[in-house]
Amino acid sequence: MAEIKFENALKRLEEIVGKLEEGNLDLDQSLELFEEGMKLSKICNKKLKDAEKKIEILTKDQEGEIKAKPFETEEIEEDEG
Repeated sequence: MAEIKFENALKRLEEIVGKLEEGNLDLDQSLELFEEGMKLSKICNKKLKDAEKKIEILTKDQEGEIKAKPFETEEIEEDEG
């Protein structure tokens, strides 16, 4: 699937869910839409995770004060690896 914006993927996913919920499709059509929906769901999930990585993390210092700290992707990569 080509690069698709989050909003477009979510809109298409909502359309697919609506069609599947109607229950007017034959099995082949339902399976085809379900497969497309799963791909779109993965795309949306990845884009949300990527956006989350760009958000600042609020952390408490030793005195209990909350301070903004930029998210460092290297820390996650090291922990996952």
